[in-house]
Amino acid sequence: MREHDIAKILLDIHAVMLNVDEPFRYTSGILSPIYCDNRLLISYPQKRDAVISSFLDLMDEKELDYDVVGGIATAGIPHAAIIADRLDSPMIYIRNKPKEHGRKNLIEGHLEEGAHVLLVEDLISTGGSSLKAAEGVREEGGVVMDCLAIFSYQMKAAQDAFAEAHVRLHTLTNFTALVEVARDEKIIREEDVAKILEWNQNPSEWGKKHGYE
Repeated sequence: MREHDIAKILLDIHAVMLNVDEPFRYTSGILSPIYCDNRLLISYPQKRDAVISSFLDLMDEKELDYDVVGGIATAGIPHAAIIADRLDSPMIYIRNKPKEHGRKNLIEGHLEEGAHVLLVEDLISTGGSSLKAAEGVREEGGVVMDCLAIFSYQMKAAQDAFAEAHVRLHTLTNFTALVEVARDEKIIREEDVAKILEWNQNPSEWGKKHGYE
């Protein structure tokens, strides 16, 4: 099962870590039992290749329509570059904000008017950065219908935001699958599973509810 295979890869290289006893504090101040850094994948060629192959399989299964592969800065860029190379496809990347000098580009690379851009991201939390990139492409005359990502926290806010923006999200794995694999691999205790799974339902209140604050 793809979701579980990719989740195991992320856990094996510690791109995703789970800790209920000492939760991670995000920049926002939110406490979380999960920390994700998929950038680590680029340093593991065989596992990186498995992720790219899974992306290509998913694209075939969903019969995604695209003219250009678009990497979302910064973590989506390497995966987009490899996908574009495998498919002999044009590529662009989308900055998180326009450059402050030169041509002040938001998008790097050539984007034809009306071209369908397949966005590539590493991680989806609320979906804000991905949908900001989609908006930027649309403002430059491109068409965005689909976004690929390695992992999603499965937050309702993201689901609602993607639906509102009319962008279909396709992920290789997700929060639920990752917790299931972590349980099966005995990375987390069975009695902690329910507590961890509560987190993405109300992240801002999770720490307080469980007495960490």
